[in-house]
Amino acid sequence: MTAMLAAAPMTWAKAAATRWPKAAPPQSPRISHVIEQLGRVRDDVYSWMKFLPEGGERTRTNIPESVAKMLNGENAYAEAILKPLASQRAGLLDAMLARTAGEMAAPAIERDGWAYSAEIPAGAVHSVYTRRKAAGAAELLVDEAPRAEGQPYFRSTGHQPSPDHRWFVWAEDVIGNDRHRIIIRDNQDGTIRTLVDKDAYGYGGLVFGPSSEWLFWIWRDARNRPTRLYRTSVDGKTTALVYEEKDPAIFMGVRRTAADGFVALTLSGPDTAEVRLVRAGAESAPPETVWERRPGVRYEIDEWNGDLIATTDADDAFDMKLLRLDAKSFAVKDTLVPHRAGTPILSVHPFAGALVRLERVEGQHSVAILRPDGQEQRVAFDDPAYAVEIPGEQPYKAGHVLIVHQSPKSPRRWIEIGLADGRQRVVQQQPVANFDPDDYEVERLFAPAPDGELVPITLLSRRGAPKDGKAPLLQYGYGSYGVSSDPEFSIPALTLVDRGWRYAIAHVRGGSEKGRQWFLGGRKFTKRNSFTDFIACAEYLAKHGYTARGRVVAYGLSAGGLLVGASMNIAPTLWGGVIAKVPFVDMLNTMSDAAHPLVPLFRPDWGDPLADPKAYDYIASISPYENVAAAPYPPLLCTAGLKDDRVPYWEPAKLVAEVRYKSTGGNPAILKTDMDSGHQGSGDLKSEYGEKALFWAFAMRCIA
Repeated sequence: MTAMLAAAPMTWAKAAATRWPKAAPPQSPRISHVIEQLGRVRDDVYSWMKFLPEGGERTRTNIPESVAKMLNGENAYAEAILKPLASQRAGLLDAMLARTAGEMAAPAIERDGWAYSAEIPAGAVHSVYTRRKAAGAAELLVDEAPRAEGQPYFRSTGHQPSPDHRWFVWAEDVIGNDRHRIIIRDNQDGTIRTLVDKDAYGYGGLVFGPSSEWLFWIWRDARNRPTRLYRTSVDGKTTALVYEEKDPAIFMGVRRTAADGFVALTLSGPDTAEVRLVRAGAESAPPETVWERRPGVRYEIDEWNGDLIATTDADDAFDMKLLRLDAKSFAVKDTLVPHRAGTPILSVHPFAGALVRLERVEGQHSVAILRPDGQEQRVAFDDPAYAVEIPGEQPYKAGHVLIVHQSPKSPRRWIEIGLADGRQRVVQQQPVANFDPDDYEVERLFAPAPDGELVPITLLSRRGAPKDGKAPLLQYGYGSYGVSSDPEFSIPALTLVDRGWRYAIAHVRGGSEKGRQWFLGGRKFTKRNSFTDFIACAEYLAKHGYTARGRVVAYGLSAGGLLVGASMNIAPTLWGGVIAKVPFVDMLNTMSDAAHPLVPLFRPDWGDPLADPKAYDYIASISPYENVAAAPYPPLLCTAGLKDDRVPYWEPAKLVAEVRYKSTGGNPAILKTDMDSGHQGSGDLKSEYGEKALFWAFAMRCIA
């Protein structure tokens, strides 16, 4: 059913007219497309924007003429509106790059006498991977700059040596659709060749077997779902299927266990898991299942001193407990760490001399060292807000664990902690030019939500900045899938704060900053809590003089785009502007698309509007696209990637068109689509900072 609908008249406010160039926005046609579902009826007037090619990825050359016209028109409008920001963007980018001196540098990880390292050299934007022995000269493994040269898109991941150090492997995406090719280097003669030419899943999707003779890797199907585990001989001559997953609601990851005793294939959904193990010495044998998957039970497996260990939420241990299992029978032997509500176990890192855990205690990261004799030592920090990371794949026989500590005003520090005595030694710190941490102040605040919950806020300001309500503020949030927004060091955030802004992270429900229950409090039928939490944080900051209503710019990406889009609908006049990067905003239509690669996986998080009327009604009540109203909307900037299969371009395109159609104010709604990328931009530092420079310049114009 199709019919052309009339466009609404547009009223341009005087303030917006003086702030933004006078460029006529595109007016996408509203073509009625009535959908009947579970006895409900909706009209998706922009459904024509959606394009799914029969095979392969979307490209500039295969999209329909109507879609190409729409995207090109939107990009032309974005260029016209954003053109006055060019010099400011350039200045912001220069300031970010000027502070960067090997920003990605990390201390070398030593394995069997080989020290492996990666860094972005000063003045460069791509990583260089090397190794060396003792005091010997560095051996170049891969310089990504020439590999990226001439590619419209380049992002790599999964870099790792084989256990015997003969080989070095990594995955590359040169298309922008998260479908990788796998590259292998022979460290004996330096030759580099393609081991898997396409359709590999690079993010946690490749690992050498303990023998170094096989590479285990995950394959993505035509819908971009990781569904098969293969093993390929390092000479490329033999490839065999190890396992195929038939349930589209299951995700896959593969890795070696800590002591190289197993290859572990983890099959997981939001509320279930199953681990299958391939034993060292039997890499061609079928994988063995530790525990069959059960609804409501999640677990992960590693090994420690001859036993297996399981981190699991079985028996209502919602913040996880740690069990010891027999390595042959998989029977539970004992409990190493019991469940402690409110102290979630985030990750476990086995060493021969200790079992190291990363946890949250009162919302803050804490490191616990459990020794074989049962003694435990805890390591914490006294910063108001900080983040700790424990890099993976550290040598099992090492006498120390390497951690990374950072805060919004403290660059990354790599700290060795002795497993036997807990002594700390800073081995390296991220170099940052023209920077004094004493120029900044970090606060951990708590905003009362409408239902009385206290929502944590991490706030970065210049030291001594007045609380007079005049400062503009950028507020970031995510709040989905249990993913926490940790208070990390950010050169782009510093660059914004240096220009008189404050930078806030709203740790809303839907993340796991306060444990599993915090996640569940912003999931599915409680999802609205995420939005009201986000609004409560902005209102709290305004009330206490950190900023003012109308001087807060909201920023979110992907599912964080849902957060800022819904918050914009609920409180449009609170925000001075909204930045939504590849935003998930066409929620009802996407969750009603069973063919979408992520929909079966994430139904536990959002609900199933194809089968459950309650889920349909709830999603319809919060989805940003469906809930745009006649209101004075703030300036809106959305980005998209043409090749994005996770959050396709038509989601932000629909939202922008609907806001433009219904807004009673004169502020611009902008869509900027990268025609060469997918869900992520290209992986070089200049591209990353260039995007932030655009966002910050847009935010500054919103508040000017």
